[in-house]
Amino acid sequence: MTSQTDDQIVIMATHGPEDPERATIPFVMALAALASDMTAIIGFQSNGVLLARKDCARHVFAPGFPPLAELMENYLEAGGLLYVCGPCVQSRQLEKDDLIDEAKIVSAATFVVACADAKATLVY
Repeated sequence: MTSQTDDQIVIMATHGPEDPERATIPFVMALAALASDMTAIIGFQSNGVLLARKDCARHVFAPGFPPLAELMENYLEAGGLLYVCGPCVQSRQLEKDDLIDEAKIVSAATFVVACADAKATLVY
């Protein structure tokens, strides 16, 4: 039995810099959750892990949205968490040192528990 946390949301980002809008929306939604006093976790899977690379966000711009680097900085300053899929990192031949310091490489089990404990899970 899980202990559902009414104030937690998990947002899975599966698109990287190749799709700026889908890369940006998880941060917009997560910032809204943090502003609503919720705990927010953004999980990166598939090409989404590329967004956790150092300096990647500086190059992602979606029309009509603030720059991704600004959103990511605000998200982290507000206490948002970044979980990155370990196997996805490995399959892209990335190392922990390639990622921003705040990125936590996690296993599938960590994602499953976080999603099970969340009030809602969104996927982009």
